[in-house]
Amino acid sequence: MLNEKNVEELIVIPGGGQPNMQQLLQQAQKMQQDLQRAQEELANTEVDGQAGGGLVKATVTGAGELRALKIDPKAVDPEDTETLADLIVAAVQAANENAQTLQQQKLGPLAQGLGGGTGIPGLPF
Repeated sequence: MLNEKNVEELIVIPGGGQPNMQQLLQQAQKMQQDLQRAQEELANTEVDGQAGGGLVKATVTGAGELRALKIDPKAVDPEDTETLADLIVAAVQAANENAQTLQQQKLGPLAQGLGGGTGIPGLPF
């Protein structure tokens, strides 16, 4: 039979009860600060891509912003601007692929901490 003492024992929540909301809030704020710091670092980090054996080089930020484009004079043929355009596109694409790799390295662990790394708009993973 249940008496008053038994009822009180049944009400106690094993493991200490509710999670500490203050602690959860602090963890969320730290993750947000870490994410912001990583995004700032990406915006200030430059990565390169090249095409045509280095005839065309593109530099982008870790966030994907094109910062520089270098074209070797050997790549310039006034009679064949299409090849030069293709080399430029390929160099920029290579630089952006390197930027995406950098994003995954910097933001991937943070995204996983936010719930597995999926569903975050603007991130490629």
